[in-house]
Amino acid sequence: MRILVIEDDATTGDYIAQGLQQEGHTVEWSRNGRDGLIVAQTHDFDVLVVDRMLPGLDGLSLVRTLRAAKNLTPALFLTALGGVDDRIEGLNAGGDDYLVKPFAFGELSARLNALARRPQMREATVLAAGDLRMDLIARSVTRGDQEIDLMPREFALLECLLRRKGRVQTRTMLLEAVWDLNFDPQTNVVESHISRLRAKIDRPFETEIIRTVRGAGYRIDP
Repeated sequence: MRILVIEDDATTGDYIAQGLQQEGHTVEWSRNGRDGLIVAQTHDFDVLVVDRMLPGLDGLSLVRTLRAAKNLTPALFLTALGGVDDRIEGLNAGGDDYLVKPFAFGELSARLNALARRPQMREATVLAAGDLRMDLIARSVTRGDQEIDLMPREFALLECLLRRKGRVQTRTMLLEAVWDLNFDPQTNVVESHISRLRAKIDRPFETEIIRTVRGAGYRIDP
């Protein structure tokens, strides 16, 4: 599994990360709530391990923000707050499980495996923004009543932007998601494909769909 651990305590975080890696999982570790939220929003994980009391952004607010953005990645709260009201609050915030510190690593591992086995809500097969619609099954794109013919990379780029509607996607994020490339400062492949995409879905119409966020990247507004 790909697991994101959001834990500010160095000893606990290192213990969890090493244990999960020894079991064969890929683990990323964020040490504060704000960084953890960014990583959770911009990368795909099978499950999250979230401490409740985090610097920058507390765990409850972090999970609430993810759920509001339709991010349904299973989240396990790991915390010293073990009262009944605390557990209820965590589950109501969007948590899928709750484990109290101190904990046995074997129990943590078993709970994460159980969360990963749960069927997730069916992913949307039609993405939309304004009058732009993308049908992922039919592999078609329309704006209003006009069908738009896209090349495979253009389709993948637009899908990436639509799936993260309202959030800025940096050049590096798009390179990794669409071309499976690490950051290369010499390539302009993102810019050239954005330009070609705009020529097809923006310029023939009155309203622009793709926004440039200067110095940051690109975004499609909800």
